[in-house]
Amino acid sequence: MKATFTTGQVIGVHDRAALGDDDVSDVELAAMVADLWHVPGVELLDSGAEVVDYHVPSILTGARTWVRGHADAGDGPRGFALFVKRVHSWRHSPAFASVPPEIGEWAATSVPWRSEPLLYARDLADRLPDGLSMPRAVRVDERPDDTATVWMEAVEASPEPWDAGTYVEAAGLLGRMSGSSRVAELAAIDPQPWHIQYFVVGRIGHTVLPGLFDNATWEHELVAPHFGDLRTPLTAVAHHVDALGEEFARMPHRTAHGDACPNNLLRHPSGRGFTLIDFGFWRPQPVGFDLSQLLVGDIQIGRRDATDLPELAEACLTAYADGLAAEGVEVADAELRRAHAVSLMLFNGLPSLPLEQLGDEPTDALHDWALQRSRIARYALDVLERTDR
Repeated sequence: MKATFTTGQVIGVHDRAALGDDDVSDVELAAMVADLWHVPGVELLDSGAEVVDYHVPSILTGARTWVRGHADAGDGPRGFALFVKRVHSWRHSPAFASVPPEIGEWAATSVPWRSEPLLYARDLADRLPDGLSMPRAVRVDERPDDTATVWMEAVEASPEPWDAGTYVEAAGLLGRMSGSSRVAELAAIDPQPWHIQYFVVGRIGHTVLPGLFDNATWEHELVAPHFGDLRTPLTAVAHHVDALGEEFARMPHRTAHGDACPNNLLRHPSGRGFTLIDFGFWRPQPVGFDLSQLLVGDIQIGRRDATDLPELAEACLTAYADGLAAEGVEVADAELRRAHAVSLMLFNGLPSLPLEQLGDEPTDALHDWALQRSRIARYALDVLERTDR
């Protein structure tokens, strides 16, 4: 039997306590559901909120919450789901507590964070090349305390594991995105300045180099069997990290997602194409920058074996170049390979030592994880040497 509802009637329970300060009024939520369904208005029947079961940390994300419920647009009750994401300046992250107080003010401004709310409020979705999409936002709230909340549609993703063909397809589409002149108009949407030296001085200088130059690191049972023979070449790179950063800065820059790991490229349910999410590090970067996280993102978090990394990288470099060419952008092969090598070394090769786990019990799982990380370092060292000019 179909229920009948009158305008303005509130039926059922509305418990969105999990949203905390991110919550809105029932009237505002009803307006978002109407926008989501492309209808003039809805009767909000019930709603609830629950924290998203997701445990990959992010220094720019404060909360992820599902809001679900039922509404009536005039044809009977049906369910809705919205994903609510709060993003913020790094100074709001618990990880900021580890920043030395003497560099706190500088560190707070060294990591841009506003790209995500700004992009969701713009028309990036209409500019992306065929095969790439992004969730549609129905509300973006920016606050004066350097936080923002984005309410967006729930998107479906294929549960199938990625194979080599998936990576190659993603690389080609990332190349097209980087080469797109329409996307390029939004590449520098975040007004906060950023320079590679922020990363070299901050992340590498304060968290990577102290461990890399410490003898105790190389004697640790989690490091010695996997990284032992890499000490000399990694140390040599570390001694020239400033020059590497300067080279990075001089390279031609194009649009980059900034964190194009498989976690942030949701496979379309059709099995072709991807939904892009997590735009916190979106900005112009050296051509090919996105290939690093595409290739090693899942290896870094223990979800993928690195055995085929060199072969997969070759295929992805070719696909990325083809994607650029499809948008009318020709990049010399040597230029693309060098940019990939420098980006990979700075963001993944030097930081590959498992420093954050040295205080943990060295289980078999941690040993395998350290082994995979060492393979990232080996590949990074190899491509850096092969492209050295």
